This record gives sequence, C-alpha cells and structure tokens, in this order.
Amino acid sequence: MLEIEHLTVRYGAIQALADVSLSVPSGSKAAVLGANGAGKSSLLRAISGLAGDYAGRIRFDGRDLGPMSATERSRFGIAHAMEGRRLFRQLTVQENLELAWNFGRRGAPLRASLDEVYARFPILGDRANLACGLLSGGQQQMLILSCATIRSPRLLLLDEPSLGLAPIIVTQIYEFIDAFARASGVTVVLTEQMAMLALKASHHAFVLRRGTVALRGASADFLERGAFAELSAAYL
Repeated sequence: MLEIEHLTVRYGAIQALADVSLSVPSGSKAAVLGANGAGKSSLLRAISGLAGDYAGRIRFDGRDLGPMSATERSRFGIAHAMEGRRLFRQLTVQENLELAWNFGRRGAPLRASLDEVYARFPILGDRANLACGLLSGGQQQMLILSCATIRSPRLLLLDEPSLGLAPIIVTQIYEFIDAFARASGVTVVLTEQMAMLALKASHHAFVLRRGTVALRGASADFLERGAFAELSAAYL
C-alpha cells in the first residue's frame, strides 16, 4: 500500500503541496486529477524522490521512503514516467530500454525483458536501432512507458500519459496500462487533466486544487453520479 501523510512540498517560496494525505491499496490504480499547477507532478516527484526535501511521510509497502534517494527508490520498485517524454534522444530505442532495465529491479533477464517490450509494441522492435528523438510523439510515449515497466516495478507513477497524443494512441496507451497492471499486480498512480478518461481507467480518484486534496473517492462513484459540477468546481 502507498500511504502519504501530511505531505508538503515547496520550491523556494512557492508551495506546491500543502498537508496532502491519501492512500492507495496495493494492486489498484489511482487517478490524481486537477488543473495545471494543482500539484499533480509535485506529488509524483515527491513519491519517486525527485522533489528534494519535503515535509510529511511517504510509505510504500510499510517502508518509510524518506531516507531513500531517488536511485534507491527505483531499485526498491518505484518507476516514474515523467511528463514531457524525457528520453535520451540521441540514444537508440534499445539503448534507452537497456539503460532503464539497469536502473530497475531486474525482474527478468534483459533479453526476455526486451522481447516482451517488442511483443507489446512491435513498432519499437522495428525501430530498435533508431535514435529515439526521431520517433513520433506516440512512439516516444510507448517507449517511455516501456522504460518504466521494463524495470518490473511494484509502484508505477505515470505523469500525464495522454498529453499531446492523438485519440487512437491514447486508447492504445491506456489499454497497455490496464493490461500491464492486471498481469503484474503493480500499484499505479497516474495524473491527468482529462478527468473522464482517468476515472474510467482507475479504481480511486483524488482531485487536487491549489496543492490540497479537494475531492476523493471511488472512481466508479464519480462516474455513476456524473460528478461534472463537482469536478469543474475543483478545477477552478
């Protein structure tokens, strides 16, 4: 289980998160929703160890993550696919995957892990020796997700996985996330601005507004009651 208690994140004089508390059961998917600047990315960065100093406590599977560096958290099983398609663009597709595998838990041998990636996304196999900066946006997003999942994570953090993608690619990306989560039992926390898309893909939802949790509940409940007015108010 992921447990966050009274989390506060600051960047100098700017407070990104204020007293955020939430929990995500093991093996479930949670959506973190909110407008730009609500604190979604800061929440994921704090979990993965990239937010620098923060106040509060973050535990995963009963272990306090506070003393652990970002590298130690990665080896512990936390994978973070950051917003902005952050890849080593001059390296090939396969070189990016090999680098990601080396920083993860190595749940399977490298060759088997690569074969699994290429089976899921054949286009990446076709372009394995191509510099990833030459890939389309959708192909880069497939590679980023593959770099995160090739690590055999126990906790998968996905920051805006649909950002800037065509609808058909968004569908493929979310189908992959759902299939991978079902097969691996990984706990998933994803951020999105597209509320309905994320609610349909998750079990639990948290809506951030100006760095605090404005709404929380089961995703199905939000969808059943058509909580558009509540969500709209939280985004303003």
